[in-house]
Amino acid sequence: MLPQHKRIRQMKQSPEISEQTDVVLLTENGDGITTVTLNRPNQYNALSEQVLADMQLLLDQLSERHDIKVVIIASTGDAFCSGHDLKEMRATPNKDYYQDLFRRCSLMMMTMVRMPQTVITRVHGTATAAGCQLVANSDLAVASSTAQFAVSGVNLGLFCSTPGVALSRNLSRKRAYEMLMTGEFIDAPTALEYGLVNRVVAPESLDKTVMTLAQNIARKPAETLRLGKSLFYRQLEHSLEQAYRDAGEIMACNMMFEDAGEGIDAFIEKREPDWLNS
Repeated sequence: MLPQHKRIRQMKQSPEISEQTDVVLLTENGDGITTVTLNRPNQYNALSEQVLADMQLLLDQLSERHDIKVVIIASTGDAFCSGHDLKEMRATPNKDYYQDLFRRCSLMMMTMVRMPQTVITRVHGTATAAGCQLVANSDLAVASSTAQFAVSGVNLGLFCSTPGVALSRNLSRKRAYEMLMTGEFIDAPTALEYGLVNRVVAPESLDKTVMTLAQNIARKPAETLRLGKSLFYRQLEHSLEQAYRDAGEIMACNMMFEDAGEGIDAFIEKREPDWLNS
């Protein structure tokens, strides 16, 4: 099991968090790992306005923390995330409200990509619509073998346009298009085949697998991890020539890091590295 959660208001070094509610929980796992947990189990962890606000605040603050290398996104209850809170949305049938809501959700998703920490989603139960978007948008995803995924808005007359941005960038075009147009569920093994998740494990192994993956990453030098994630996403938006030029420049800069020198020396000398900026 994941360690006991703290309410969001108890986050270290973040006094402004005190005004928040407990729809999002925080766990300081230690060793450079933090877990952010959606906590609306009775609403299948739907992304209400409060959840989006809390998530944005947390991710912004975690982005500034140099002691955190990995952020795990998990959830309580029987579902990972059902997407937007449809009852809340229908209560305010106003285009300006909807535009602002989707803008804030998109900002939160982009923050996950742009923050220097690696973001891992721990998926159990169902992940639908914007919940499936959370999975596609994360850097890495580990799913229970019983998990299911769908972008089913089309079945309600509401095309999953914003989830489609994340899906089309992480799945092949035809597989993403099929999911978006049919609204059908896919199971965890299919999600693995499609490239939506990295690993599928038995439910009882989910927590251990996620934590082992997080610990593997967190053992690496912090500066190298930050540099690597930034370059990985930036080069995807470049031409092939520009991507190689950018990557070469970054590798040259990386070679000047103290930890790069230590890591290479340790490899040559057949010993474990002693990271200076871990």
